[in-house]
Amino acid sequence: MNLIIDAGNRSVKLAVFKQRKLIFHQNIKTEHIARQVKEICDHYPEIERSIISSVGSLDRKTIAVLAVFGDVYELSHLSKVPFKNSYLTPETLGLDRIALAASAFYFNPKGNTLVIDAGTCVTYDMVNDYGEYLGGGISPGLHMRYRALHEQTAKLPLLEPEGFKDFIGNSTETCIHTGVVNGITLEIDAVIDQYRSRFTDLTVILTGGDAQFLSKRLKNTIFADSKFLLEGLNYLLEYNKF
Repeated sequence: MNLIIDAGNRSVKLAVFKQRKLIFHQNIKTEHIARQVKEICDHYPEIERSIISSVGSLDRKTIAVLAVFGDVYELSHLSKVPFKNSYLTPETLGLDRIALAASAFYFNPKGNTLVIDAGTCVTYDMVNDYGEYLGGGISPGLHMRYRALHEQTAKLPLLEPEGFKDFIGNSTETCIHTGVVNGITLEIDAVIDQYRSRFTDLTVILTGGDAQFLSKRLKNTIFADSKFLLEGLNYLLEYNKF
């Protein structure tokens, strides 16, 4: 069994895989990670190794503590990957994007795949039918857009994501909702259309914390898979067996 630890900007995702089957997953706060990893390892004593992907929310001391519970592989830009990485600056490529590219490669090994991760940021990652990672794009995520309106203005309130009945808002709150939600969904649809104009038979995967909220609002056909990144990390752990 494999333990997957994905430390993002807002939380830590933990998962247990038995071969390629996900049998457990949860989201926790960073400060609870050591205790929760111990509980998971006690509950699943068959866990032999783990992988950590951290965008910066885990310090070195915490990572060292996790090694007490078993062999730990720390993902980096030096890790072996199953795809050809054509990113111009591979040392700056986010670990989450490396994992998503790996998942796309295994999900659709002979096809064109665009992965859209709707989390803190919205990232676009393209793997073509030659198994080559090309890059993509980064834009502000859903919650970031709401916070920006509140923090960069004097009077606009901070709101939580919410749908709207009409794209023409008739109050400050409804104008914010239609501006943010309509804006991000139109952006995603337009980006998908751009990629489809260049790549034939394009498969689009939507993942991340806001995937479910956004998926029903997109006009394009997509596959929504909230565990796509975790699956990619599991593939990479197997690919980098130690």
